[in-house]
Amino acid sequence: MESLTDDFGCMATPPQRPPLRYDWTAEEIASLLDLPFPELLYSAQTAHRAFHNPDEVQGCTLLSIKTGGCPEDCAYCPQAARYKTGVDAQALLSVDETLDAAATARDNGATRFCMGAAWRDAPEGDEFERVVEMVRGVRSLGLEACCTLGMLTRQQAERLAEAGLTAYNHNLDTSPEFYGEIITTRRYQERLDTLGRVRAAGITVCCGGIIGMGESRTDRIGLLRELSTQVPHPESVPINLLVRVEGTPLAAQRSVDPLELVRMVAAARILMPASMVRLSAGRLSLSDEAQALCFLGGANSIFMGDKLLTTSNPEMDRDRQLLDKLGMRLMNEPVTMTGSEGAPLPLSVKADHG
Repeated sequence: MESLTDDFGCMATPPQRPPLRYDWTAEEIASLLDLPFPELLYSAQTAHRAFHNPDEVQGCTLLSIKTGGCPEDCAYCPQAARYKTGVDAQALLSVDETLDAAATARDNGATRFCMGAAWRDAPEGDEFERVVEMVRGVRSLGLEACCTLGMLTRQQAERLAEAGLTAYNHNLDTSPEFYGEIITTRRYQERLDTLGRVRAAGITVCCGGIIGMGESRTDRIGLLRELSTQVPHPESVPINLLVRVEGTPLAAQRSVDPLELVRMVAAARILMPASMVRLSAGRLSLSDEAQALCFLGGANSIFMGDKLLTTSNPEMDRDRQLLDKLGMRLMNEPVTMTGSEGAPLPLSVKADHG
């Protein structure tokens, strides 16, 4: 493994990489979440530095390419047709509209462009072929391409893989035991089956969950266990904080202490050290200090842009200001340090990211 080396001759050798584990038990995960906060963050940061550059954050952008009208009953989702949330159903965007948005995201520093459609199952026919063209176009722009389209057939997963899809997002949301309290129109096993088809097609997996839906601590442990015992681990693990939307069944849920989110992020980092851990929905409700603790706990990916599908998200300028305050940067951006007169000084960083 290479060392981190700067132009001033300082060197810092990353911690030795621990072997990845896929046999985590509920008891072990509970013990992690019970650690004193300094010990938990120290362990998470140690695991993080073994696999990732601690100063970098991946910038992703998420676009709703087909909005609203979903037949599912996910209790957190403003796009479910059965809830009155003020979200109007909109048809699938054109390829040109999507690629214009992708080019803007790239110019603003994003390296991954994610496309979400409010479907229970990805459709067959012209709409699916349009999505395939979107994937090809996003890849031609030099971006990673991710989709979340609902459940996939084996043939659909293979078509997306042929088009160059980098990742497919299909969240487990919560533990198997609590799942039925949140969703009744789809079984947990159906989510796992789609993930299996994605894996078989050679597409990487983006899979995480949501906290703040009324789940117990045991349910959070169960979600982390489901994620960390997948072989291989999901390459991307989004940790979402419930965004309470008027008109959904979860609109009146109590807010979650931000430190609980930090604990989930840190535990995910320790359990799945090689994965990207994405600080996702709910960031708008977090202070800069809470987000900084999440980065310290191993989060190294964020969604950029003022909207996540249909809910609000911090604006790009605010994210850049926060990263600047923390001395961090987006991936693929040059590293600079500021001299005493305010002039940027070059700093070369070499790291083995696997």
